[in-house]
Amino acid sequence: MKAVPTQLEQCFIIEPTVFNDARGYFFESFNQETFNALIGQSVTFVQDNESYSTKGVLRGLHFQKGNWAQAKLVRVVKGRVLDVAVDIRKESPTYGQHFSVELTEDNKKQLFVPRGFAHGFVVLSDTAIFSYKCDNYYNKASEGGIMYNDVALNIDWQLPSKALIISEKDAILSTFENAIL
Repeated sequence: MKAVPTQLEQCFIIEPTVFNDARGYFFESFNQETFNALIGQSVTFVQDNESYSTKGVLRGLHFQKGNWAQAKLVRVVKGRVLDVAVDIRKESPTYGQHFSVELTEDNKKQLFVPRGFAHGFVVLSDTAIFSYKCDNYYNKASEGGIMYNDVALNIDWQLPSKALIISEKDAILSTFENAIL
């Protein structure tokens, strides 16, 4: 397993070592000691989540605030998604910047999204199963979000806007400039 830094401070692509043979494949998707050594910090995950979505479903950009902020380790079990992280830490040198990566069942890449980031993804395949670990419990009162199509962020979601399926909740999120971080 190796960690590949992104241009966003403390945000990493995690690439597992995959062992293939005539029977299929095997890989270790997570190991606490190895993971913490790779990213150079101690993160303990306490909650696993999974979602199933169809092509064009865009979930995000979401974050948790204050004492309920969450770091996430995300991956695709089935299908393909474009995964996006936005640095919303005002003191960070990469504040307001975003990073995107295609996560697929074939490449088995994962993205570590640290606390203080907004996160979202769009499904590029017919269906996708998306899995993620969180280092803090979900708290509805602490959730926040940023509009997926905010012109200040200028995120290329790789699908035409008319093909995107957005929840009512996500369709009315704040702009980056007006979000309560």
